[in-house]
Amino acid sequence: MGRSSADATAAEQEEAPLVWSARWSLTTRILAVNILAIVLFGGGFFYLDTYRSRLVDTRVDVMQDQLAQLDEALEAARPDQRQHLIDQFTQATESRLRFYDAEGRKLDDSFAGRPPTYTLRDPDLQPWKRDAARAMDRGIDWIVGAPTYPEFEEPAVDRGASWPEVAETMKTGRESSRFRYAPERTPLLSATRIVDLDTPEVMLMTLNARDITKTVRAERFRLALVVATVLMASILLSLFLARTIVRPLRRLARAAVRVRLGRAREVVVPRLPSRRDEIGTLARALSDMTQALRERIDAGEHFAADVTHELKNPIASVRSAIEGLGRVQSDEQRTQLLAIADEDVRRLDRLVSDISEASRVDAQLSRTLFEPVDVGMMIESMLAGRAARAGQSGPVPRIAFARPRKDTTTVAGDGHRLERAIDNIIDNAISFSPPDGLVCIAATRLGDEVHVRVDDDGPGIEPAQREAIFRRFHSERPKGEAFGRHSGLGLAIARTIIEGHGGTISARDRDDGKQGASLLITLPARDGSDERA
Repeated sequence: MGRSSADATAAEQEEAPLVWSARWSLTTRILAVNILAIVLFGGGFFYLDTYRSRLVDTRVDVMQDQLAQLDEALEAARPDQRQHLIDQFTQATESRLRFYDAEGRKLDDSFAGRPPTYTLRDPDLQPWKRDAARAMDRGIDWIVGAPTYPEFEEPAVDRGASWPEVAETMKTGRESSRFRYAPERTPLLSATRIVDLDTPEVMLMTLNARDITKTVRAERFRLALVVATVLMASILLSLFLARTIVRPLRRLARAAVRVRLGRAREVVVPRLPSRRDEIGTLARALSDMTQALRERIDAGEHFAADVTHELKNPIASVRSAIEGLGRVQSDEQRTQLLAIADEDVRRLDRLVSDISEASRVDAQLSRTLFEPVDVGMMIESMLAGRAARAGQSGPVPRIAFARPRKDTTTVAGDGHRLERAIDNIIDNAISFSPPDGLVCIAATRLGDEVHVRVDDDGPGIEPAQREAIFRRFHSERPKGEAFGRHSGLGLAIARTIIEGHGGTISARDRDDGKQGASLLITLPARDGSDERA
């Protein structure tokens, strides 16, 4: 089939192959795309880090509010009620309170002589599960880029200067707070406030907020379960998808390689009839292409064999004539042998020309860009040229052409090739018609098709021979015609050209019932408004 201009444009716009597609297999790419979505979903761990920061900030704000309320209570209470208020406060908030004077000396500590409200646990005394949890915390914090916080160490000398937040409050008079990690990696929060009793004092509140760690770990665990579940499902689904795509493609690739190597003459490319998707379409297209290629190769082999057979006869005749020239004595016999040799050489020339045309027509049609061709105008031009040459070749049958209206029999194709095909058919009709016969030609538009009919006054074609006449080198010539005048390729070339244009050609009886044969060409019509070639 010839290429239309739309096909050529599509071929020119074909995308260049991606570099990464040459490095990664299809399975790897499917997995990578699906896992990437899960990785993005796993970005929820970043949200959990901001969630922890908000929990800490909220807890510090609560601590500041609690210190403000304690400050008001201490100012309103009698001196003998102060210690009771502090004990109640620390028990209710599970915190520790320290008081420092303006010089940084510690004045009071809620843990001094009283049971502690919280205990900093030694990680070395905890089970391995706690160590694993802390290791996971550090790993996730490193992945999400969480800010680093200092480890808490109890000051050797408990003075206000040992606590940066206390020193800052003493210096600026404003509240301050700090985040530190306890030895077991739980938040140790601290907040300060200045209280005005008999003399200004700085109040330091510390709190081991284990519940924040528990909350964050619980949320991380839930998110990890979801990510792991989705990741496993995504991997399994990706492998399933890759299997349904890659395995049939590999089967097709192996079959294509076997076809290319030619080691199995009857290689069957799987058609995958159960697949109704693009893979199935590709499989069936490859199978059809392979079958067409095999048929073309077989046709080429048969054609080569037929060419060899057809060339042997005239070559043998020429050789016999040349060998006979050395043995004959009379000029008459020598002249006769030279005439035979000349006729055989002419026959060889016709054979070579027609064989060359027949072998090139398929390849040339596949590269041809089709254009609008008015078949009626083309036939009229051909017949005008024949009329000009009629007087030079002796009496020939008359030709009658029912010319259609202009642009009603337009097709998309190669005008030169179509002219050659129709010319071969007309030559065939003339060769079978008597000198006083009539060859009738008609071109009409019927629906979406253009029909070209050529009728002759010859003996007609037997039904059993109506398909054989289009085979290469098939020749059933009229009685009395000189042997070798026709190569037997004319109708075969015509069919190749017509089929290359998406049409058909067939032989049948004449519609008017008269003696003779009728060859009908059917071609897809092209509307004048159709922009596709």
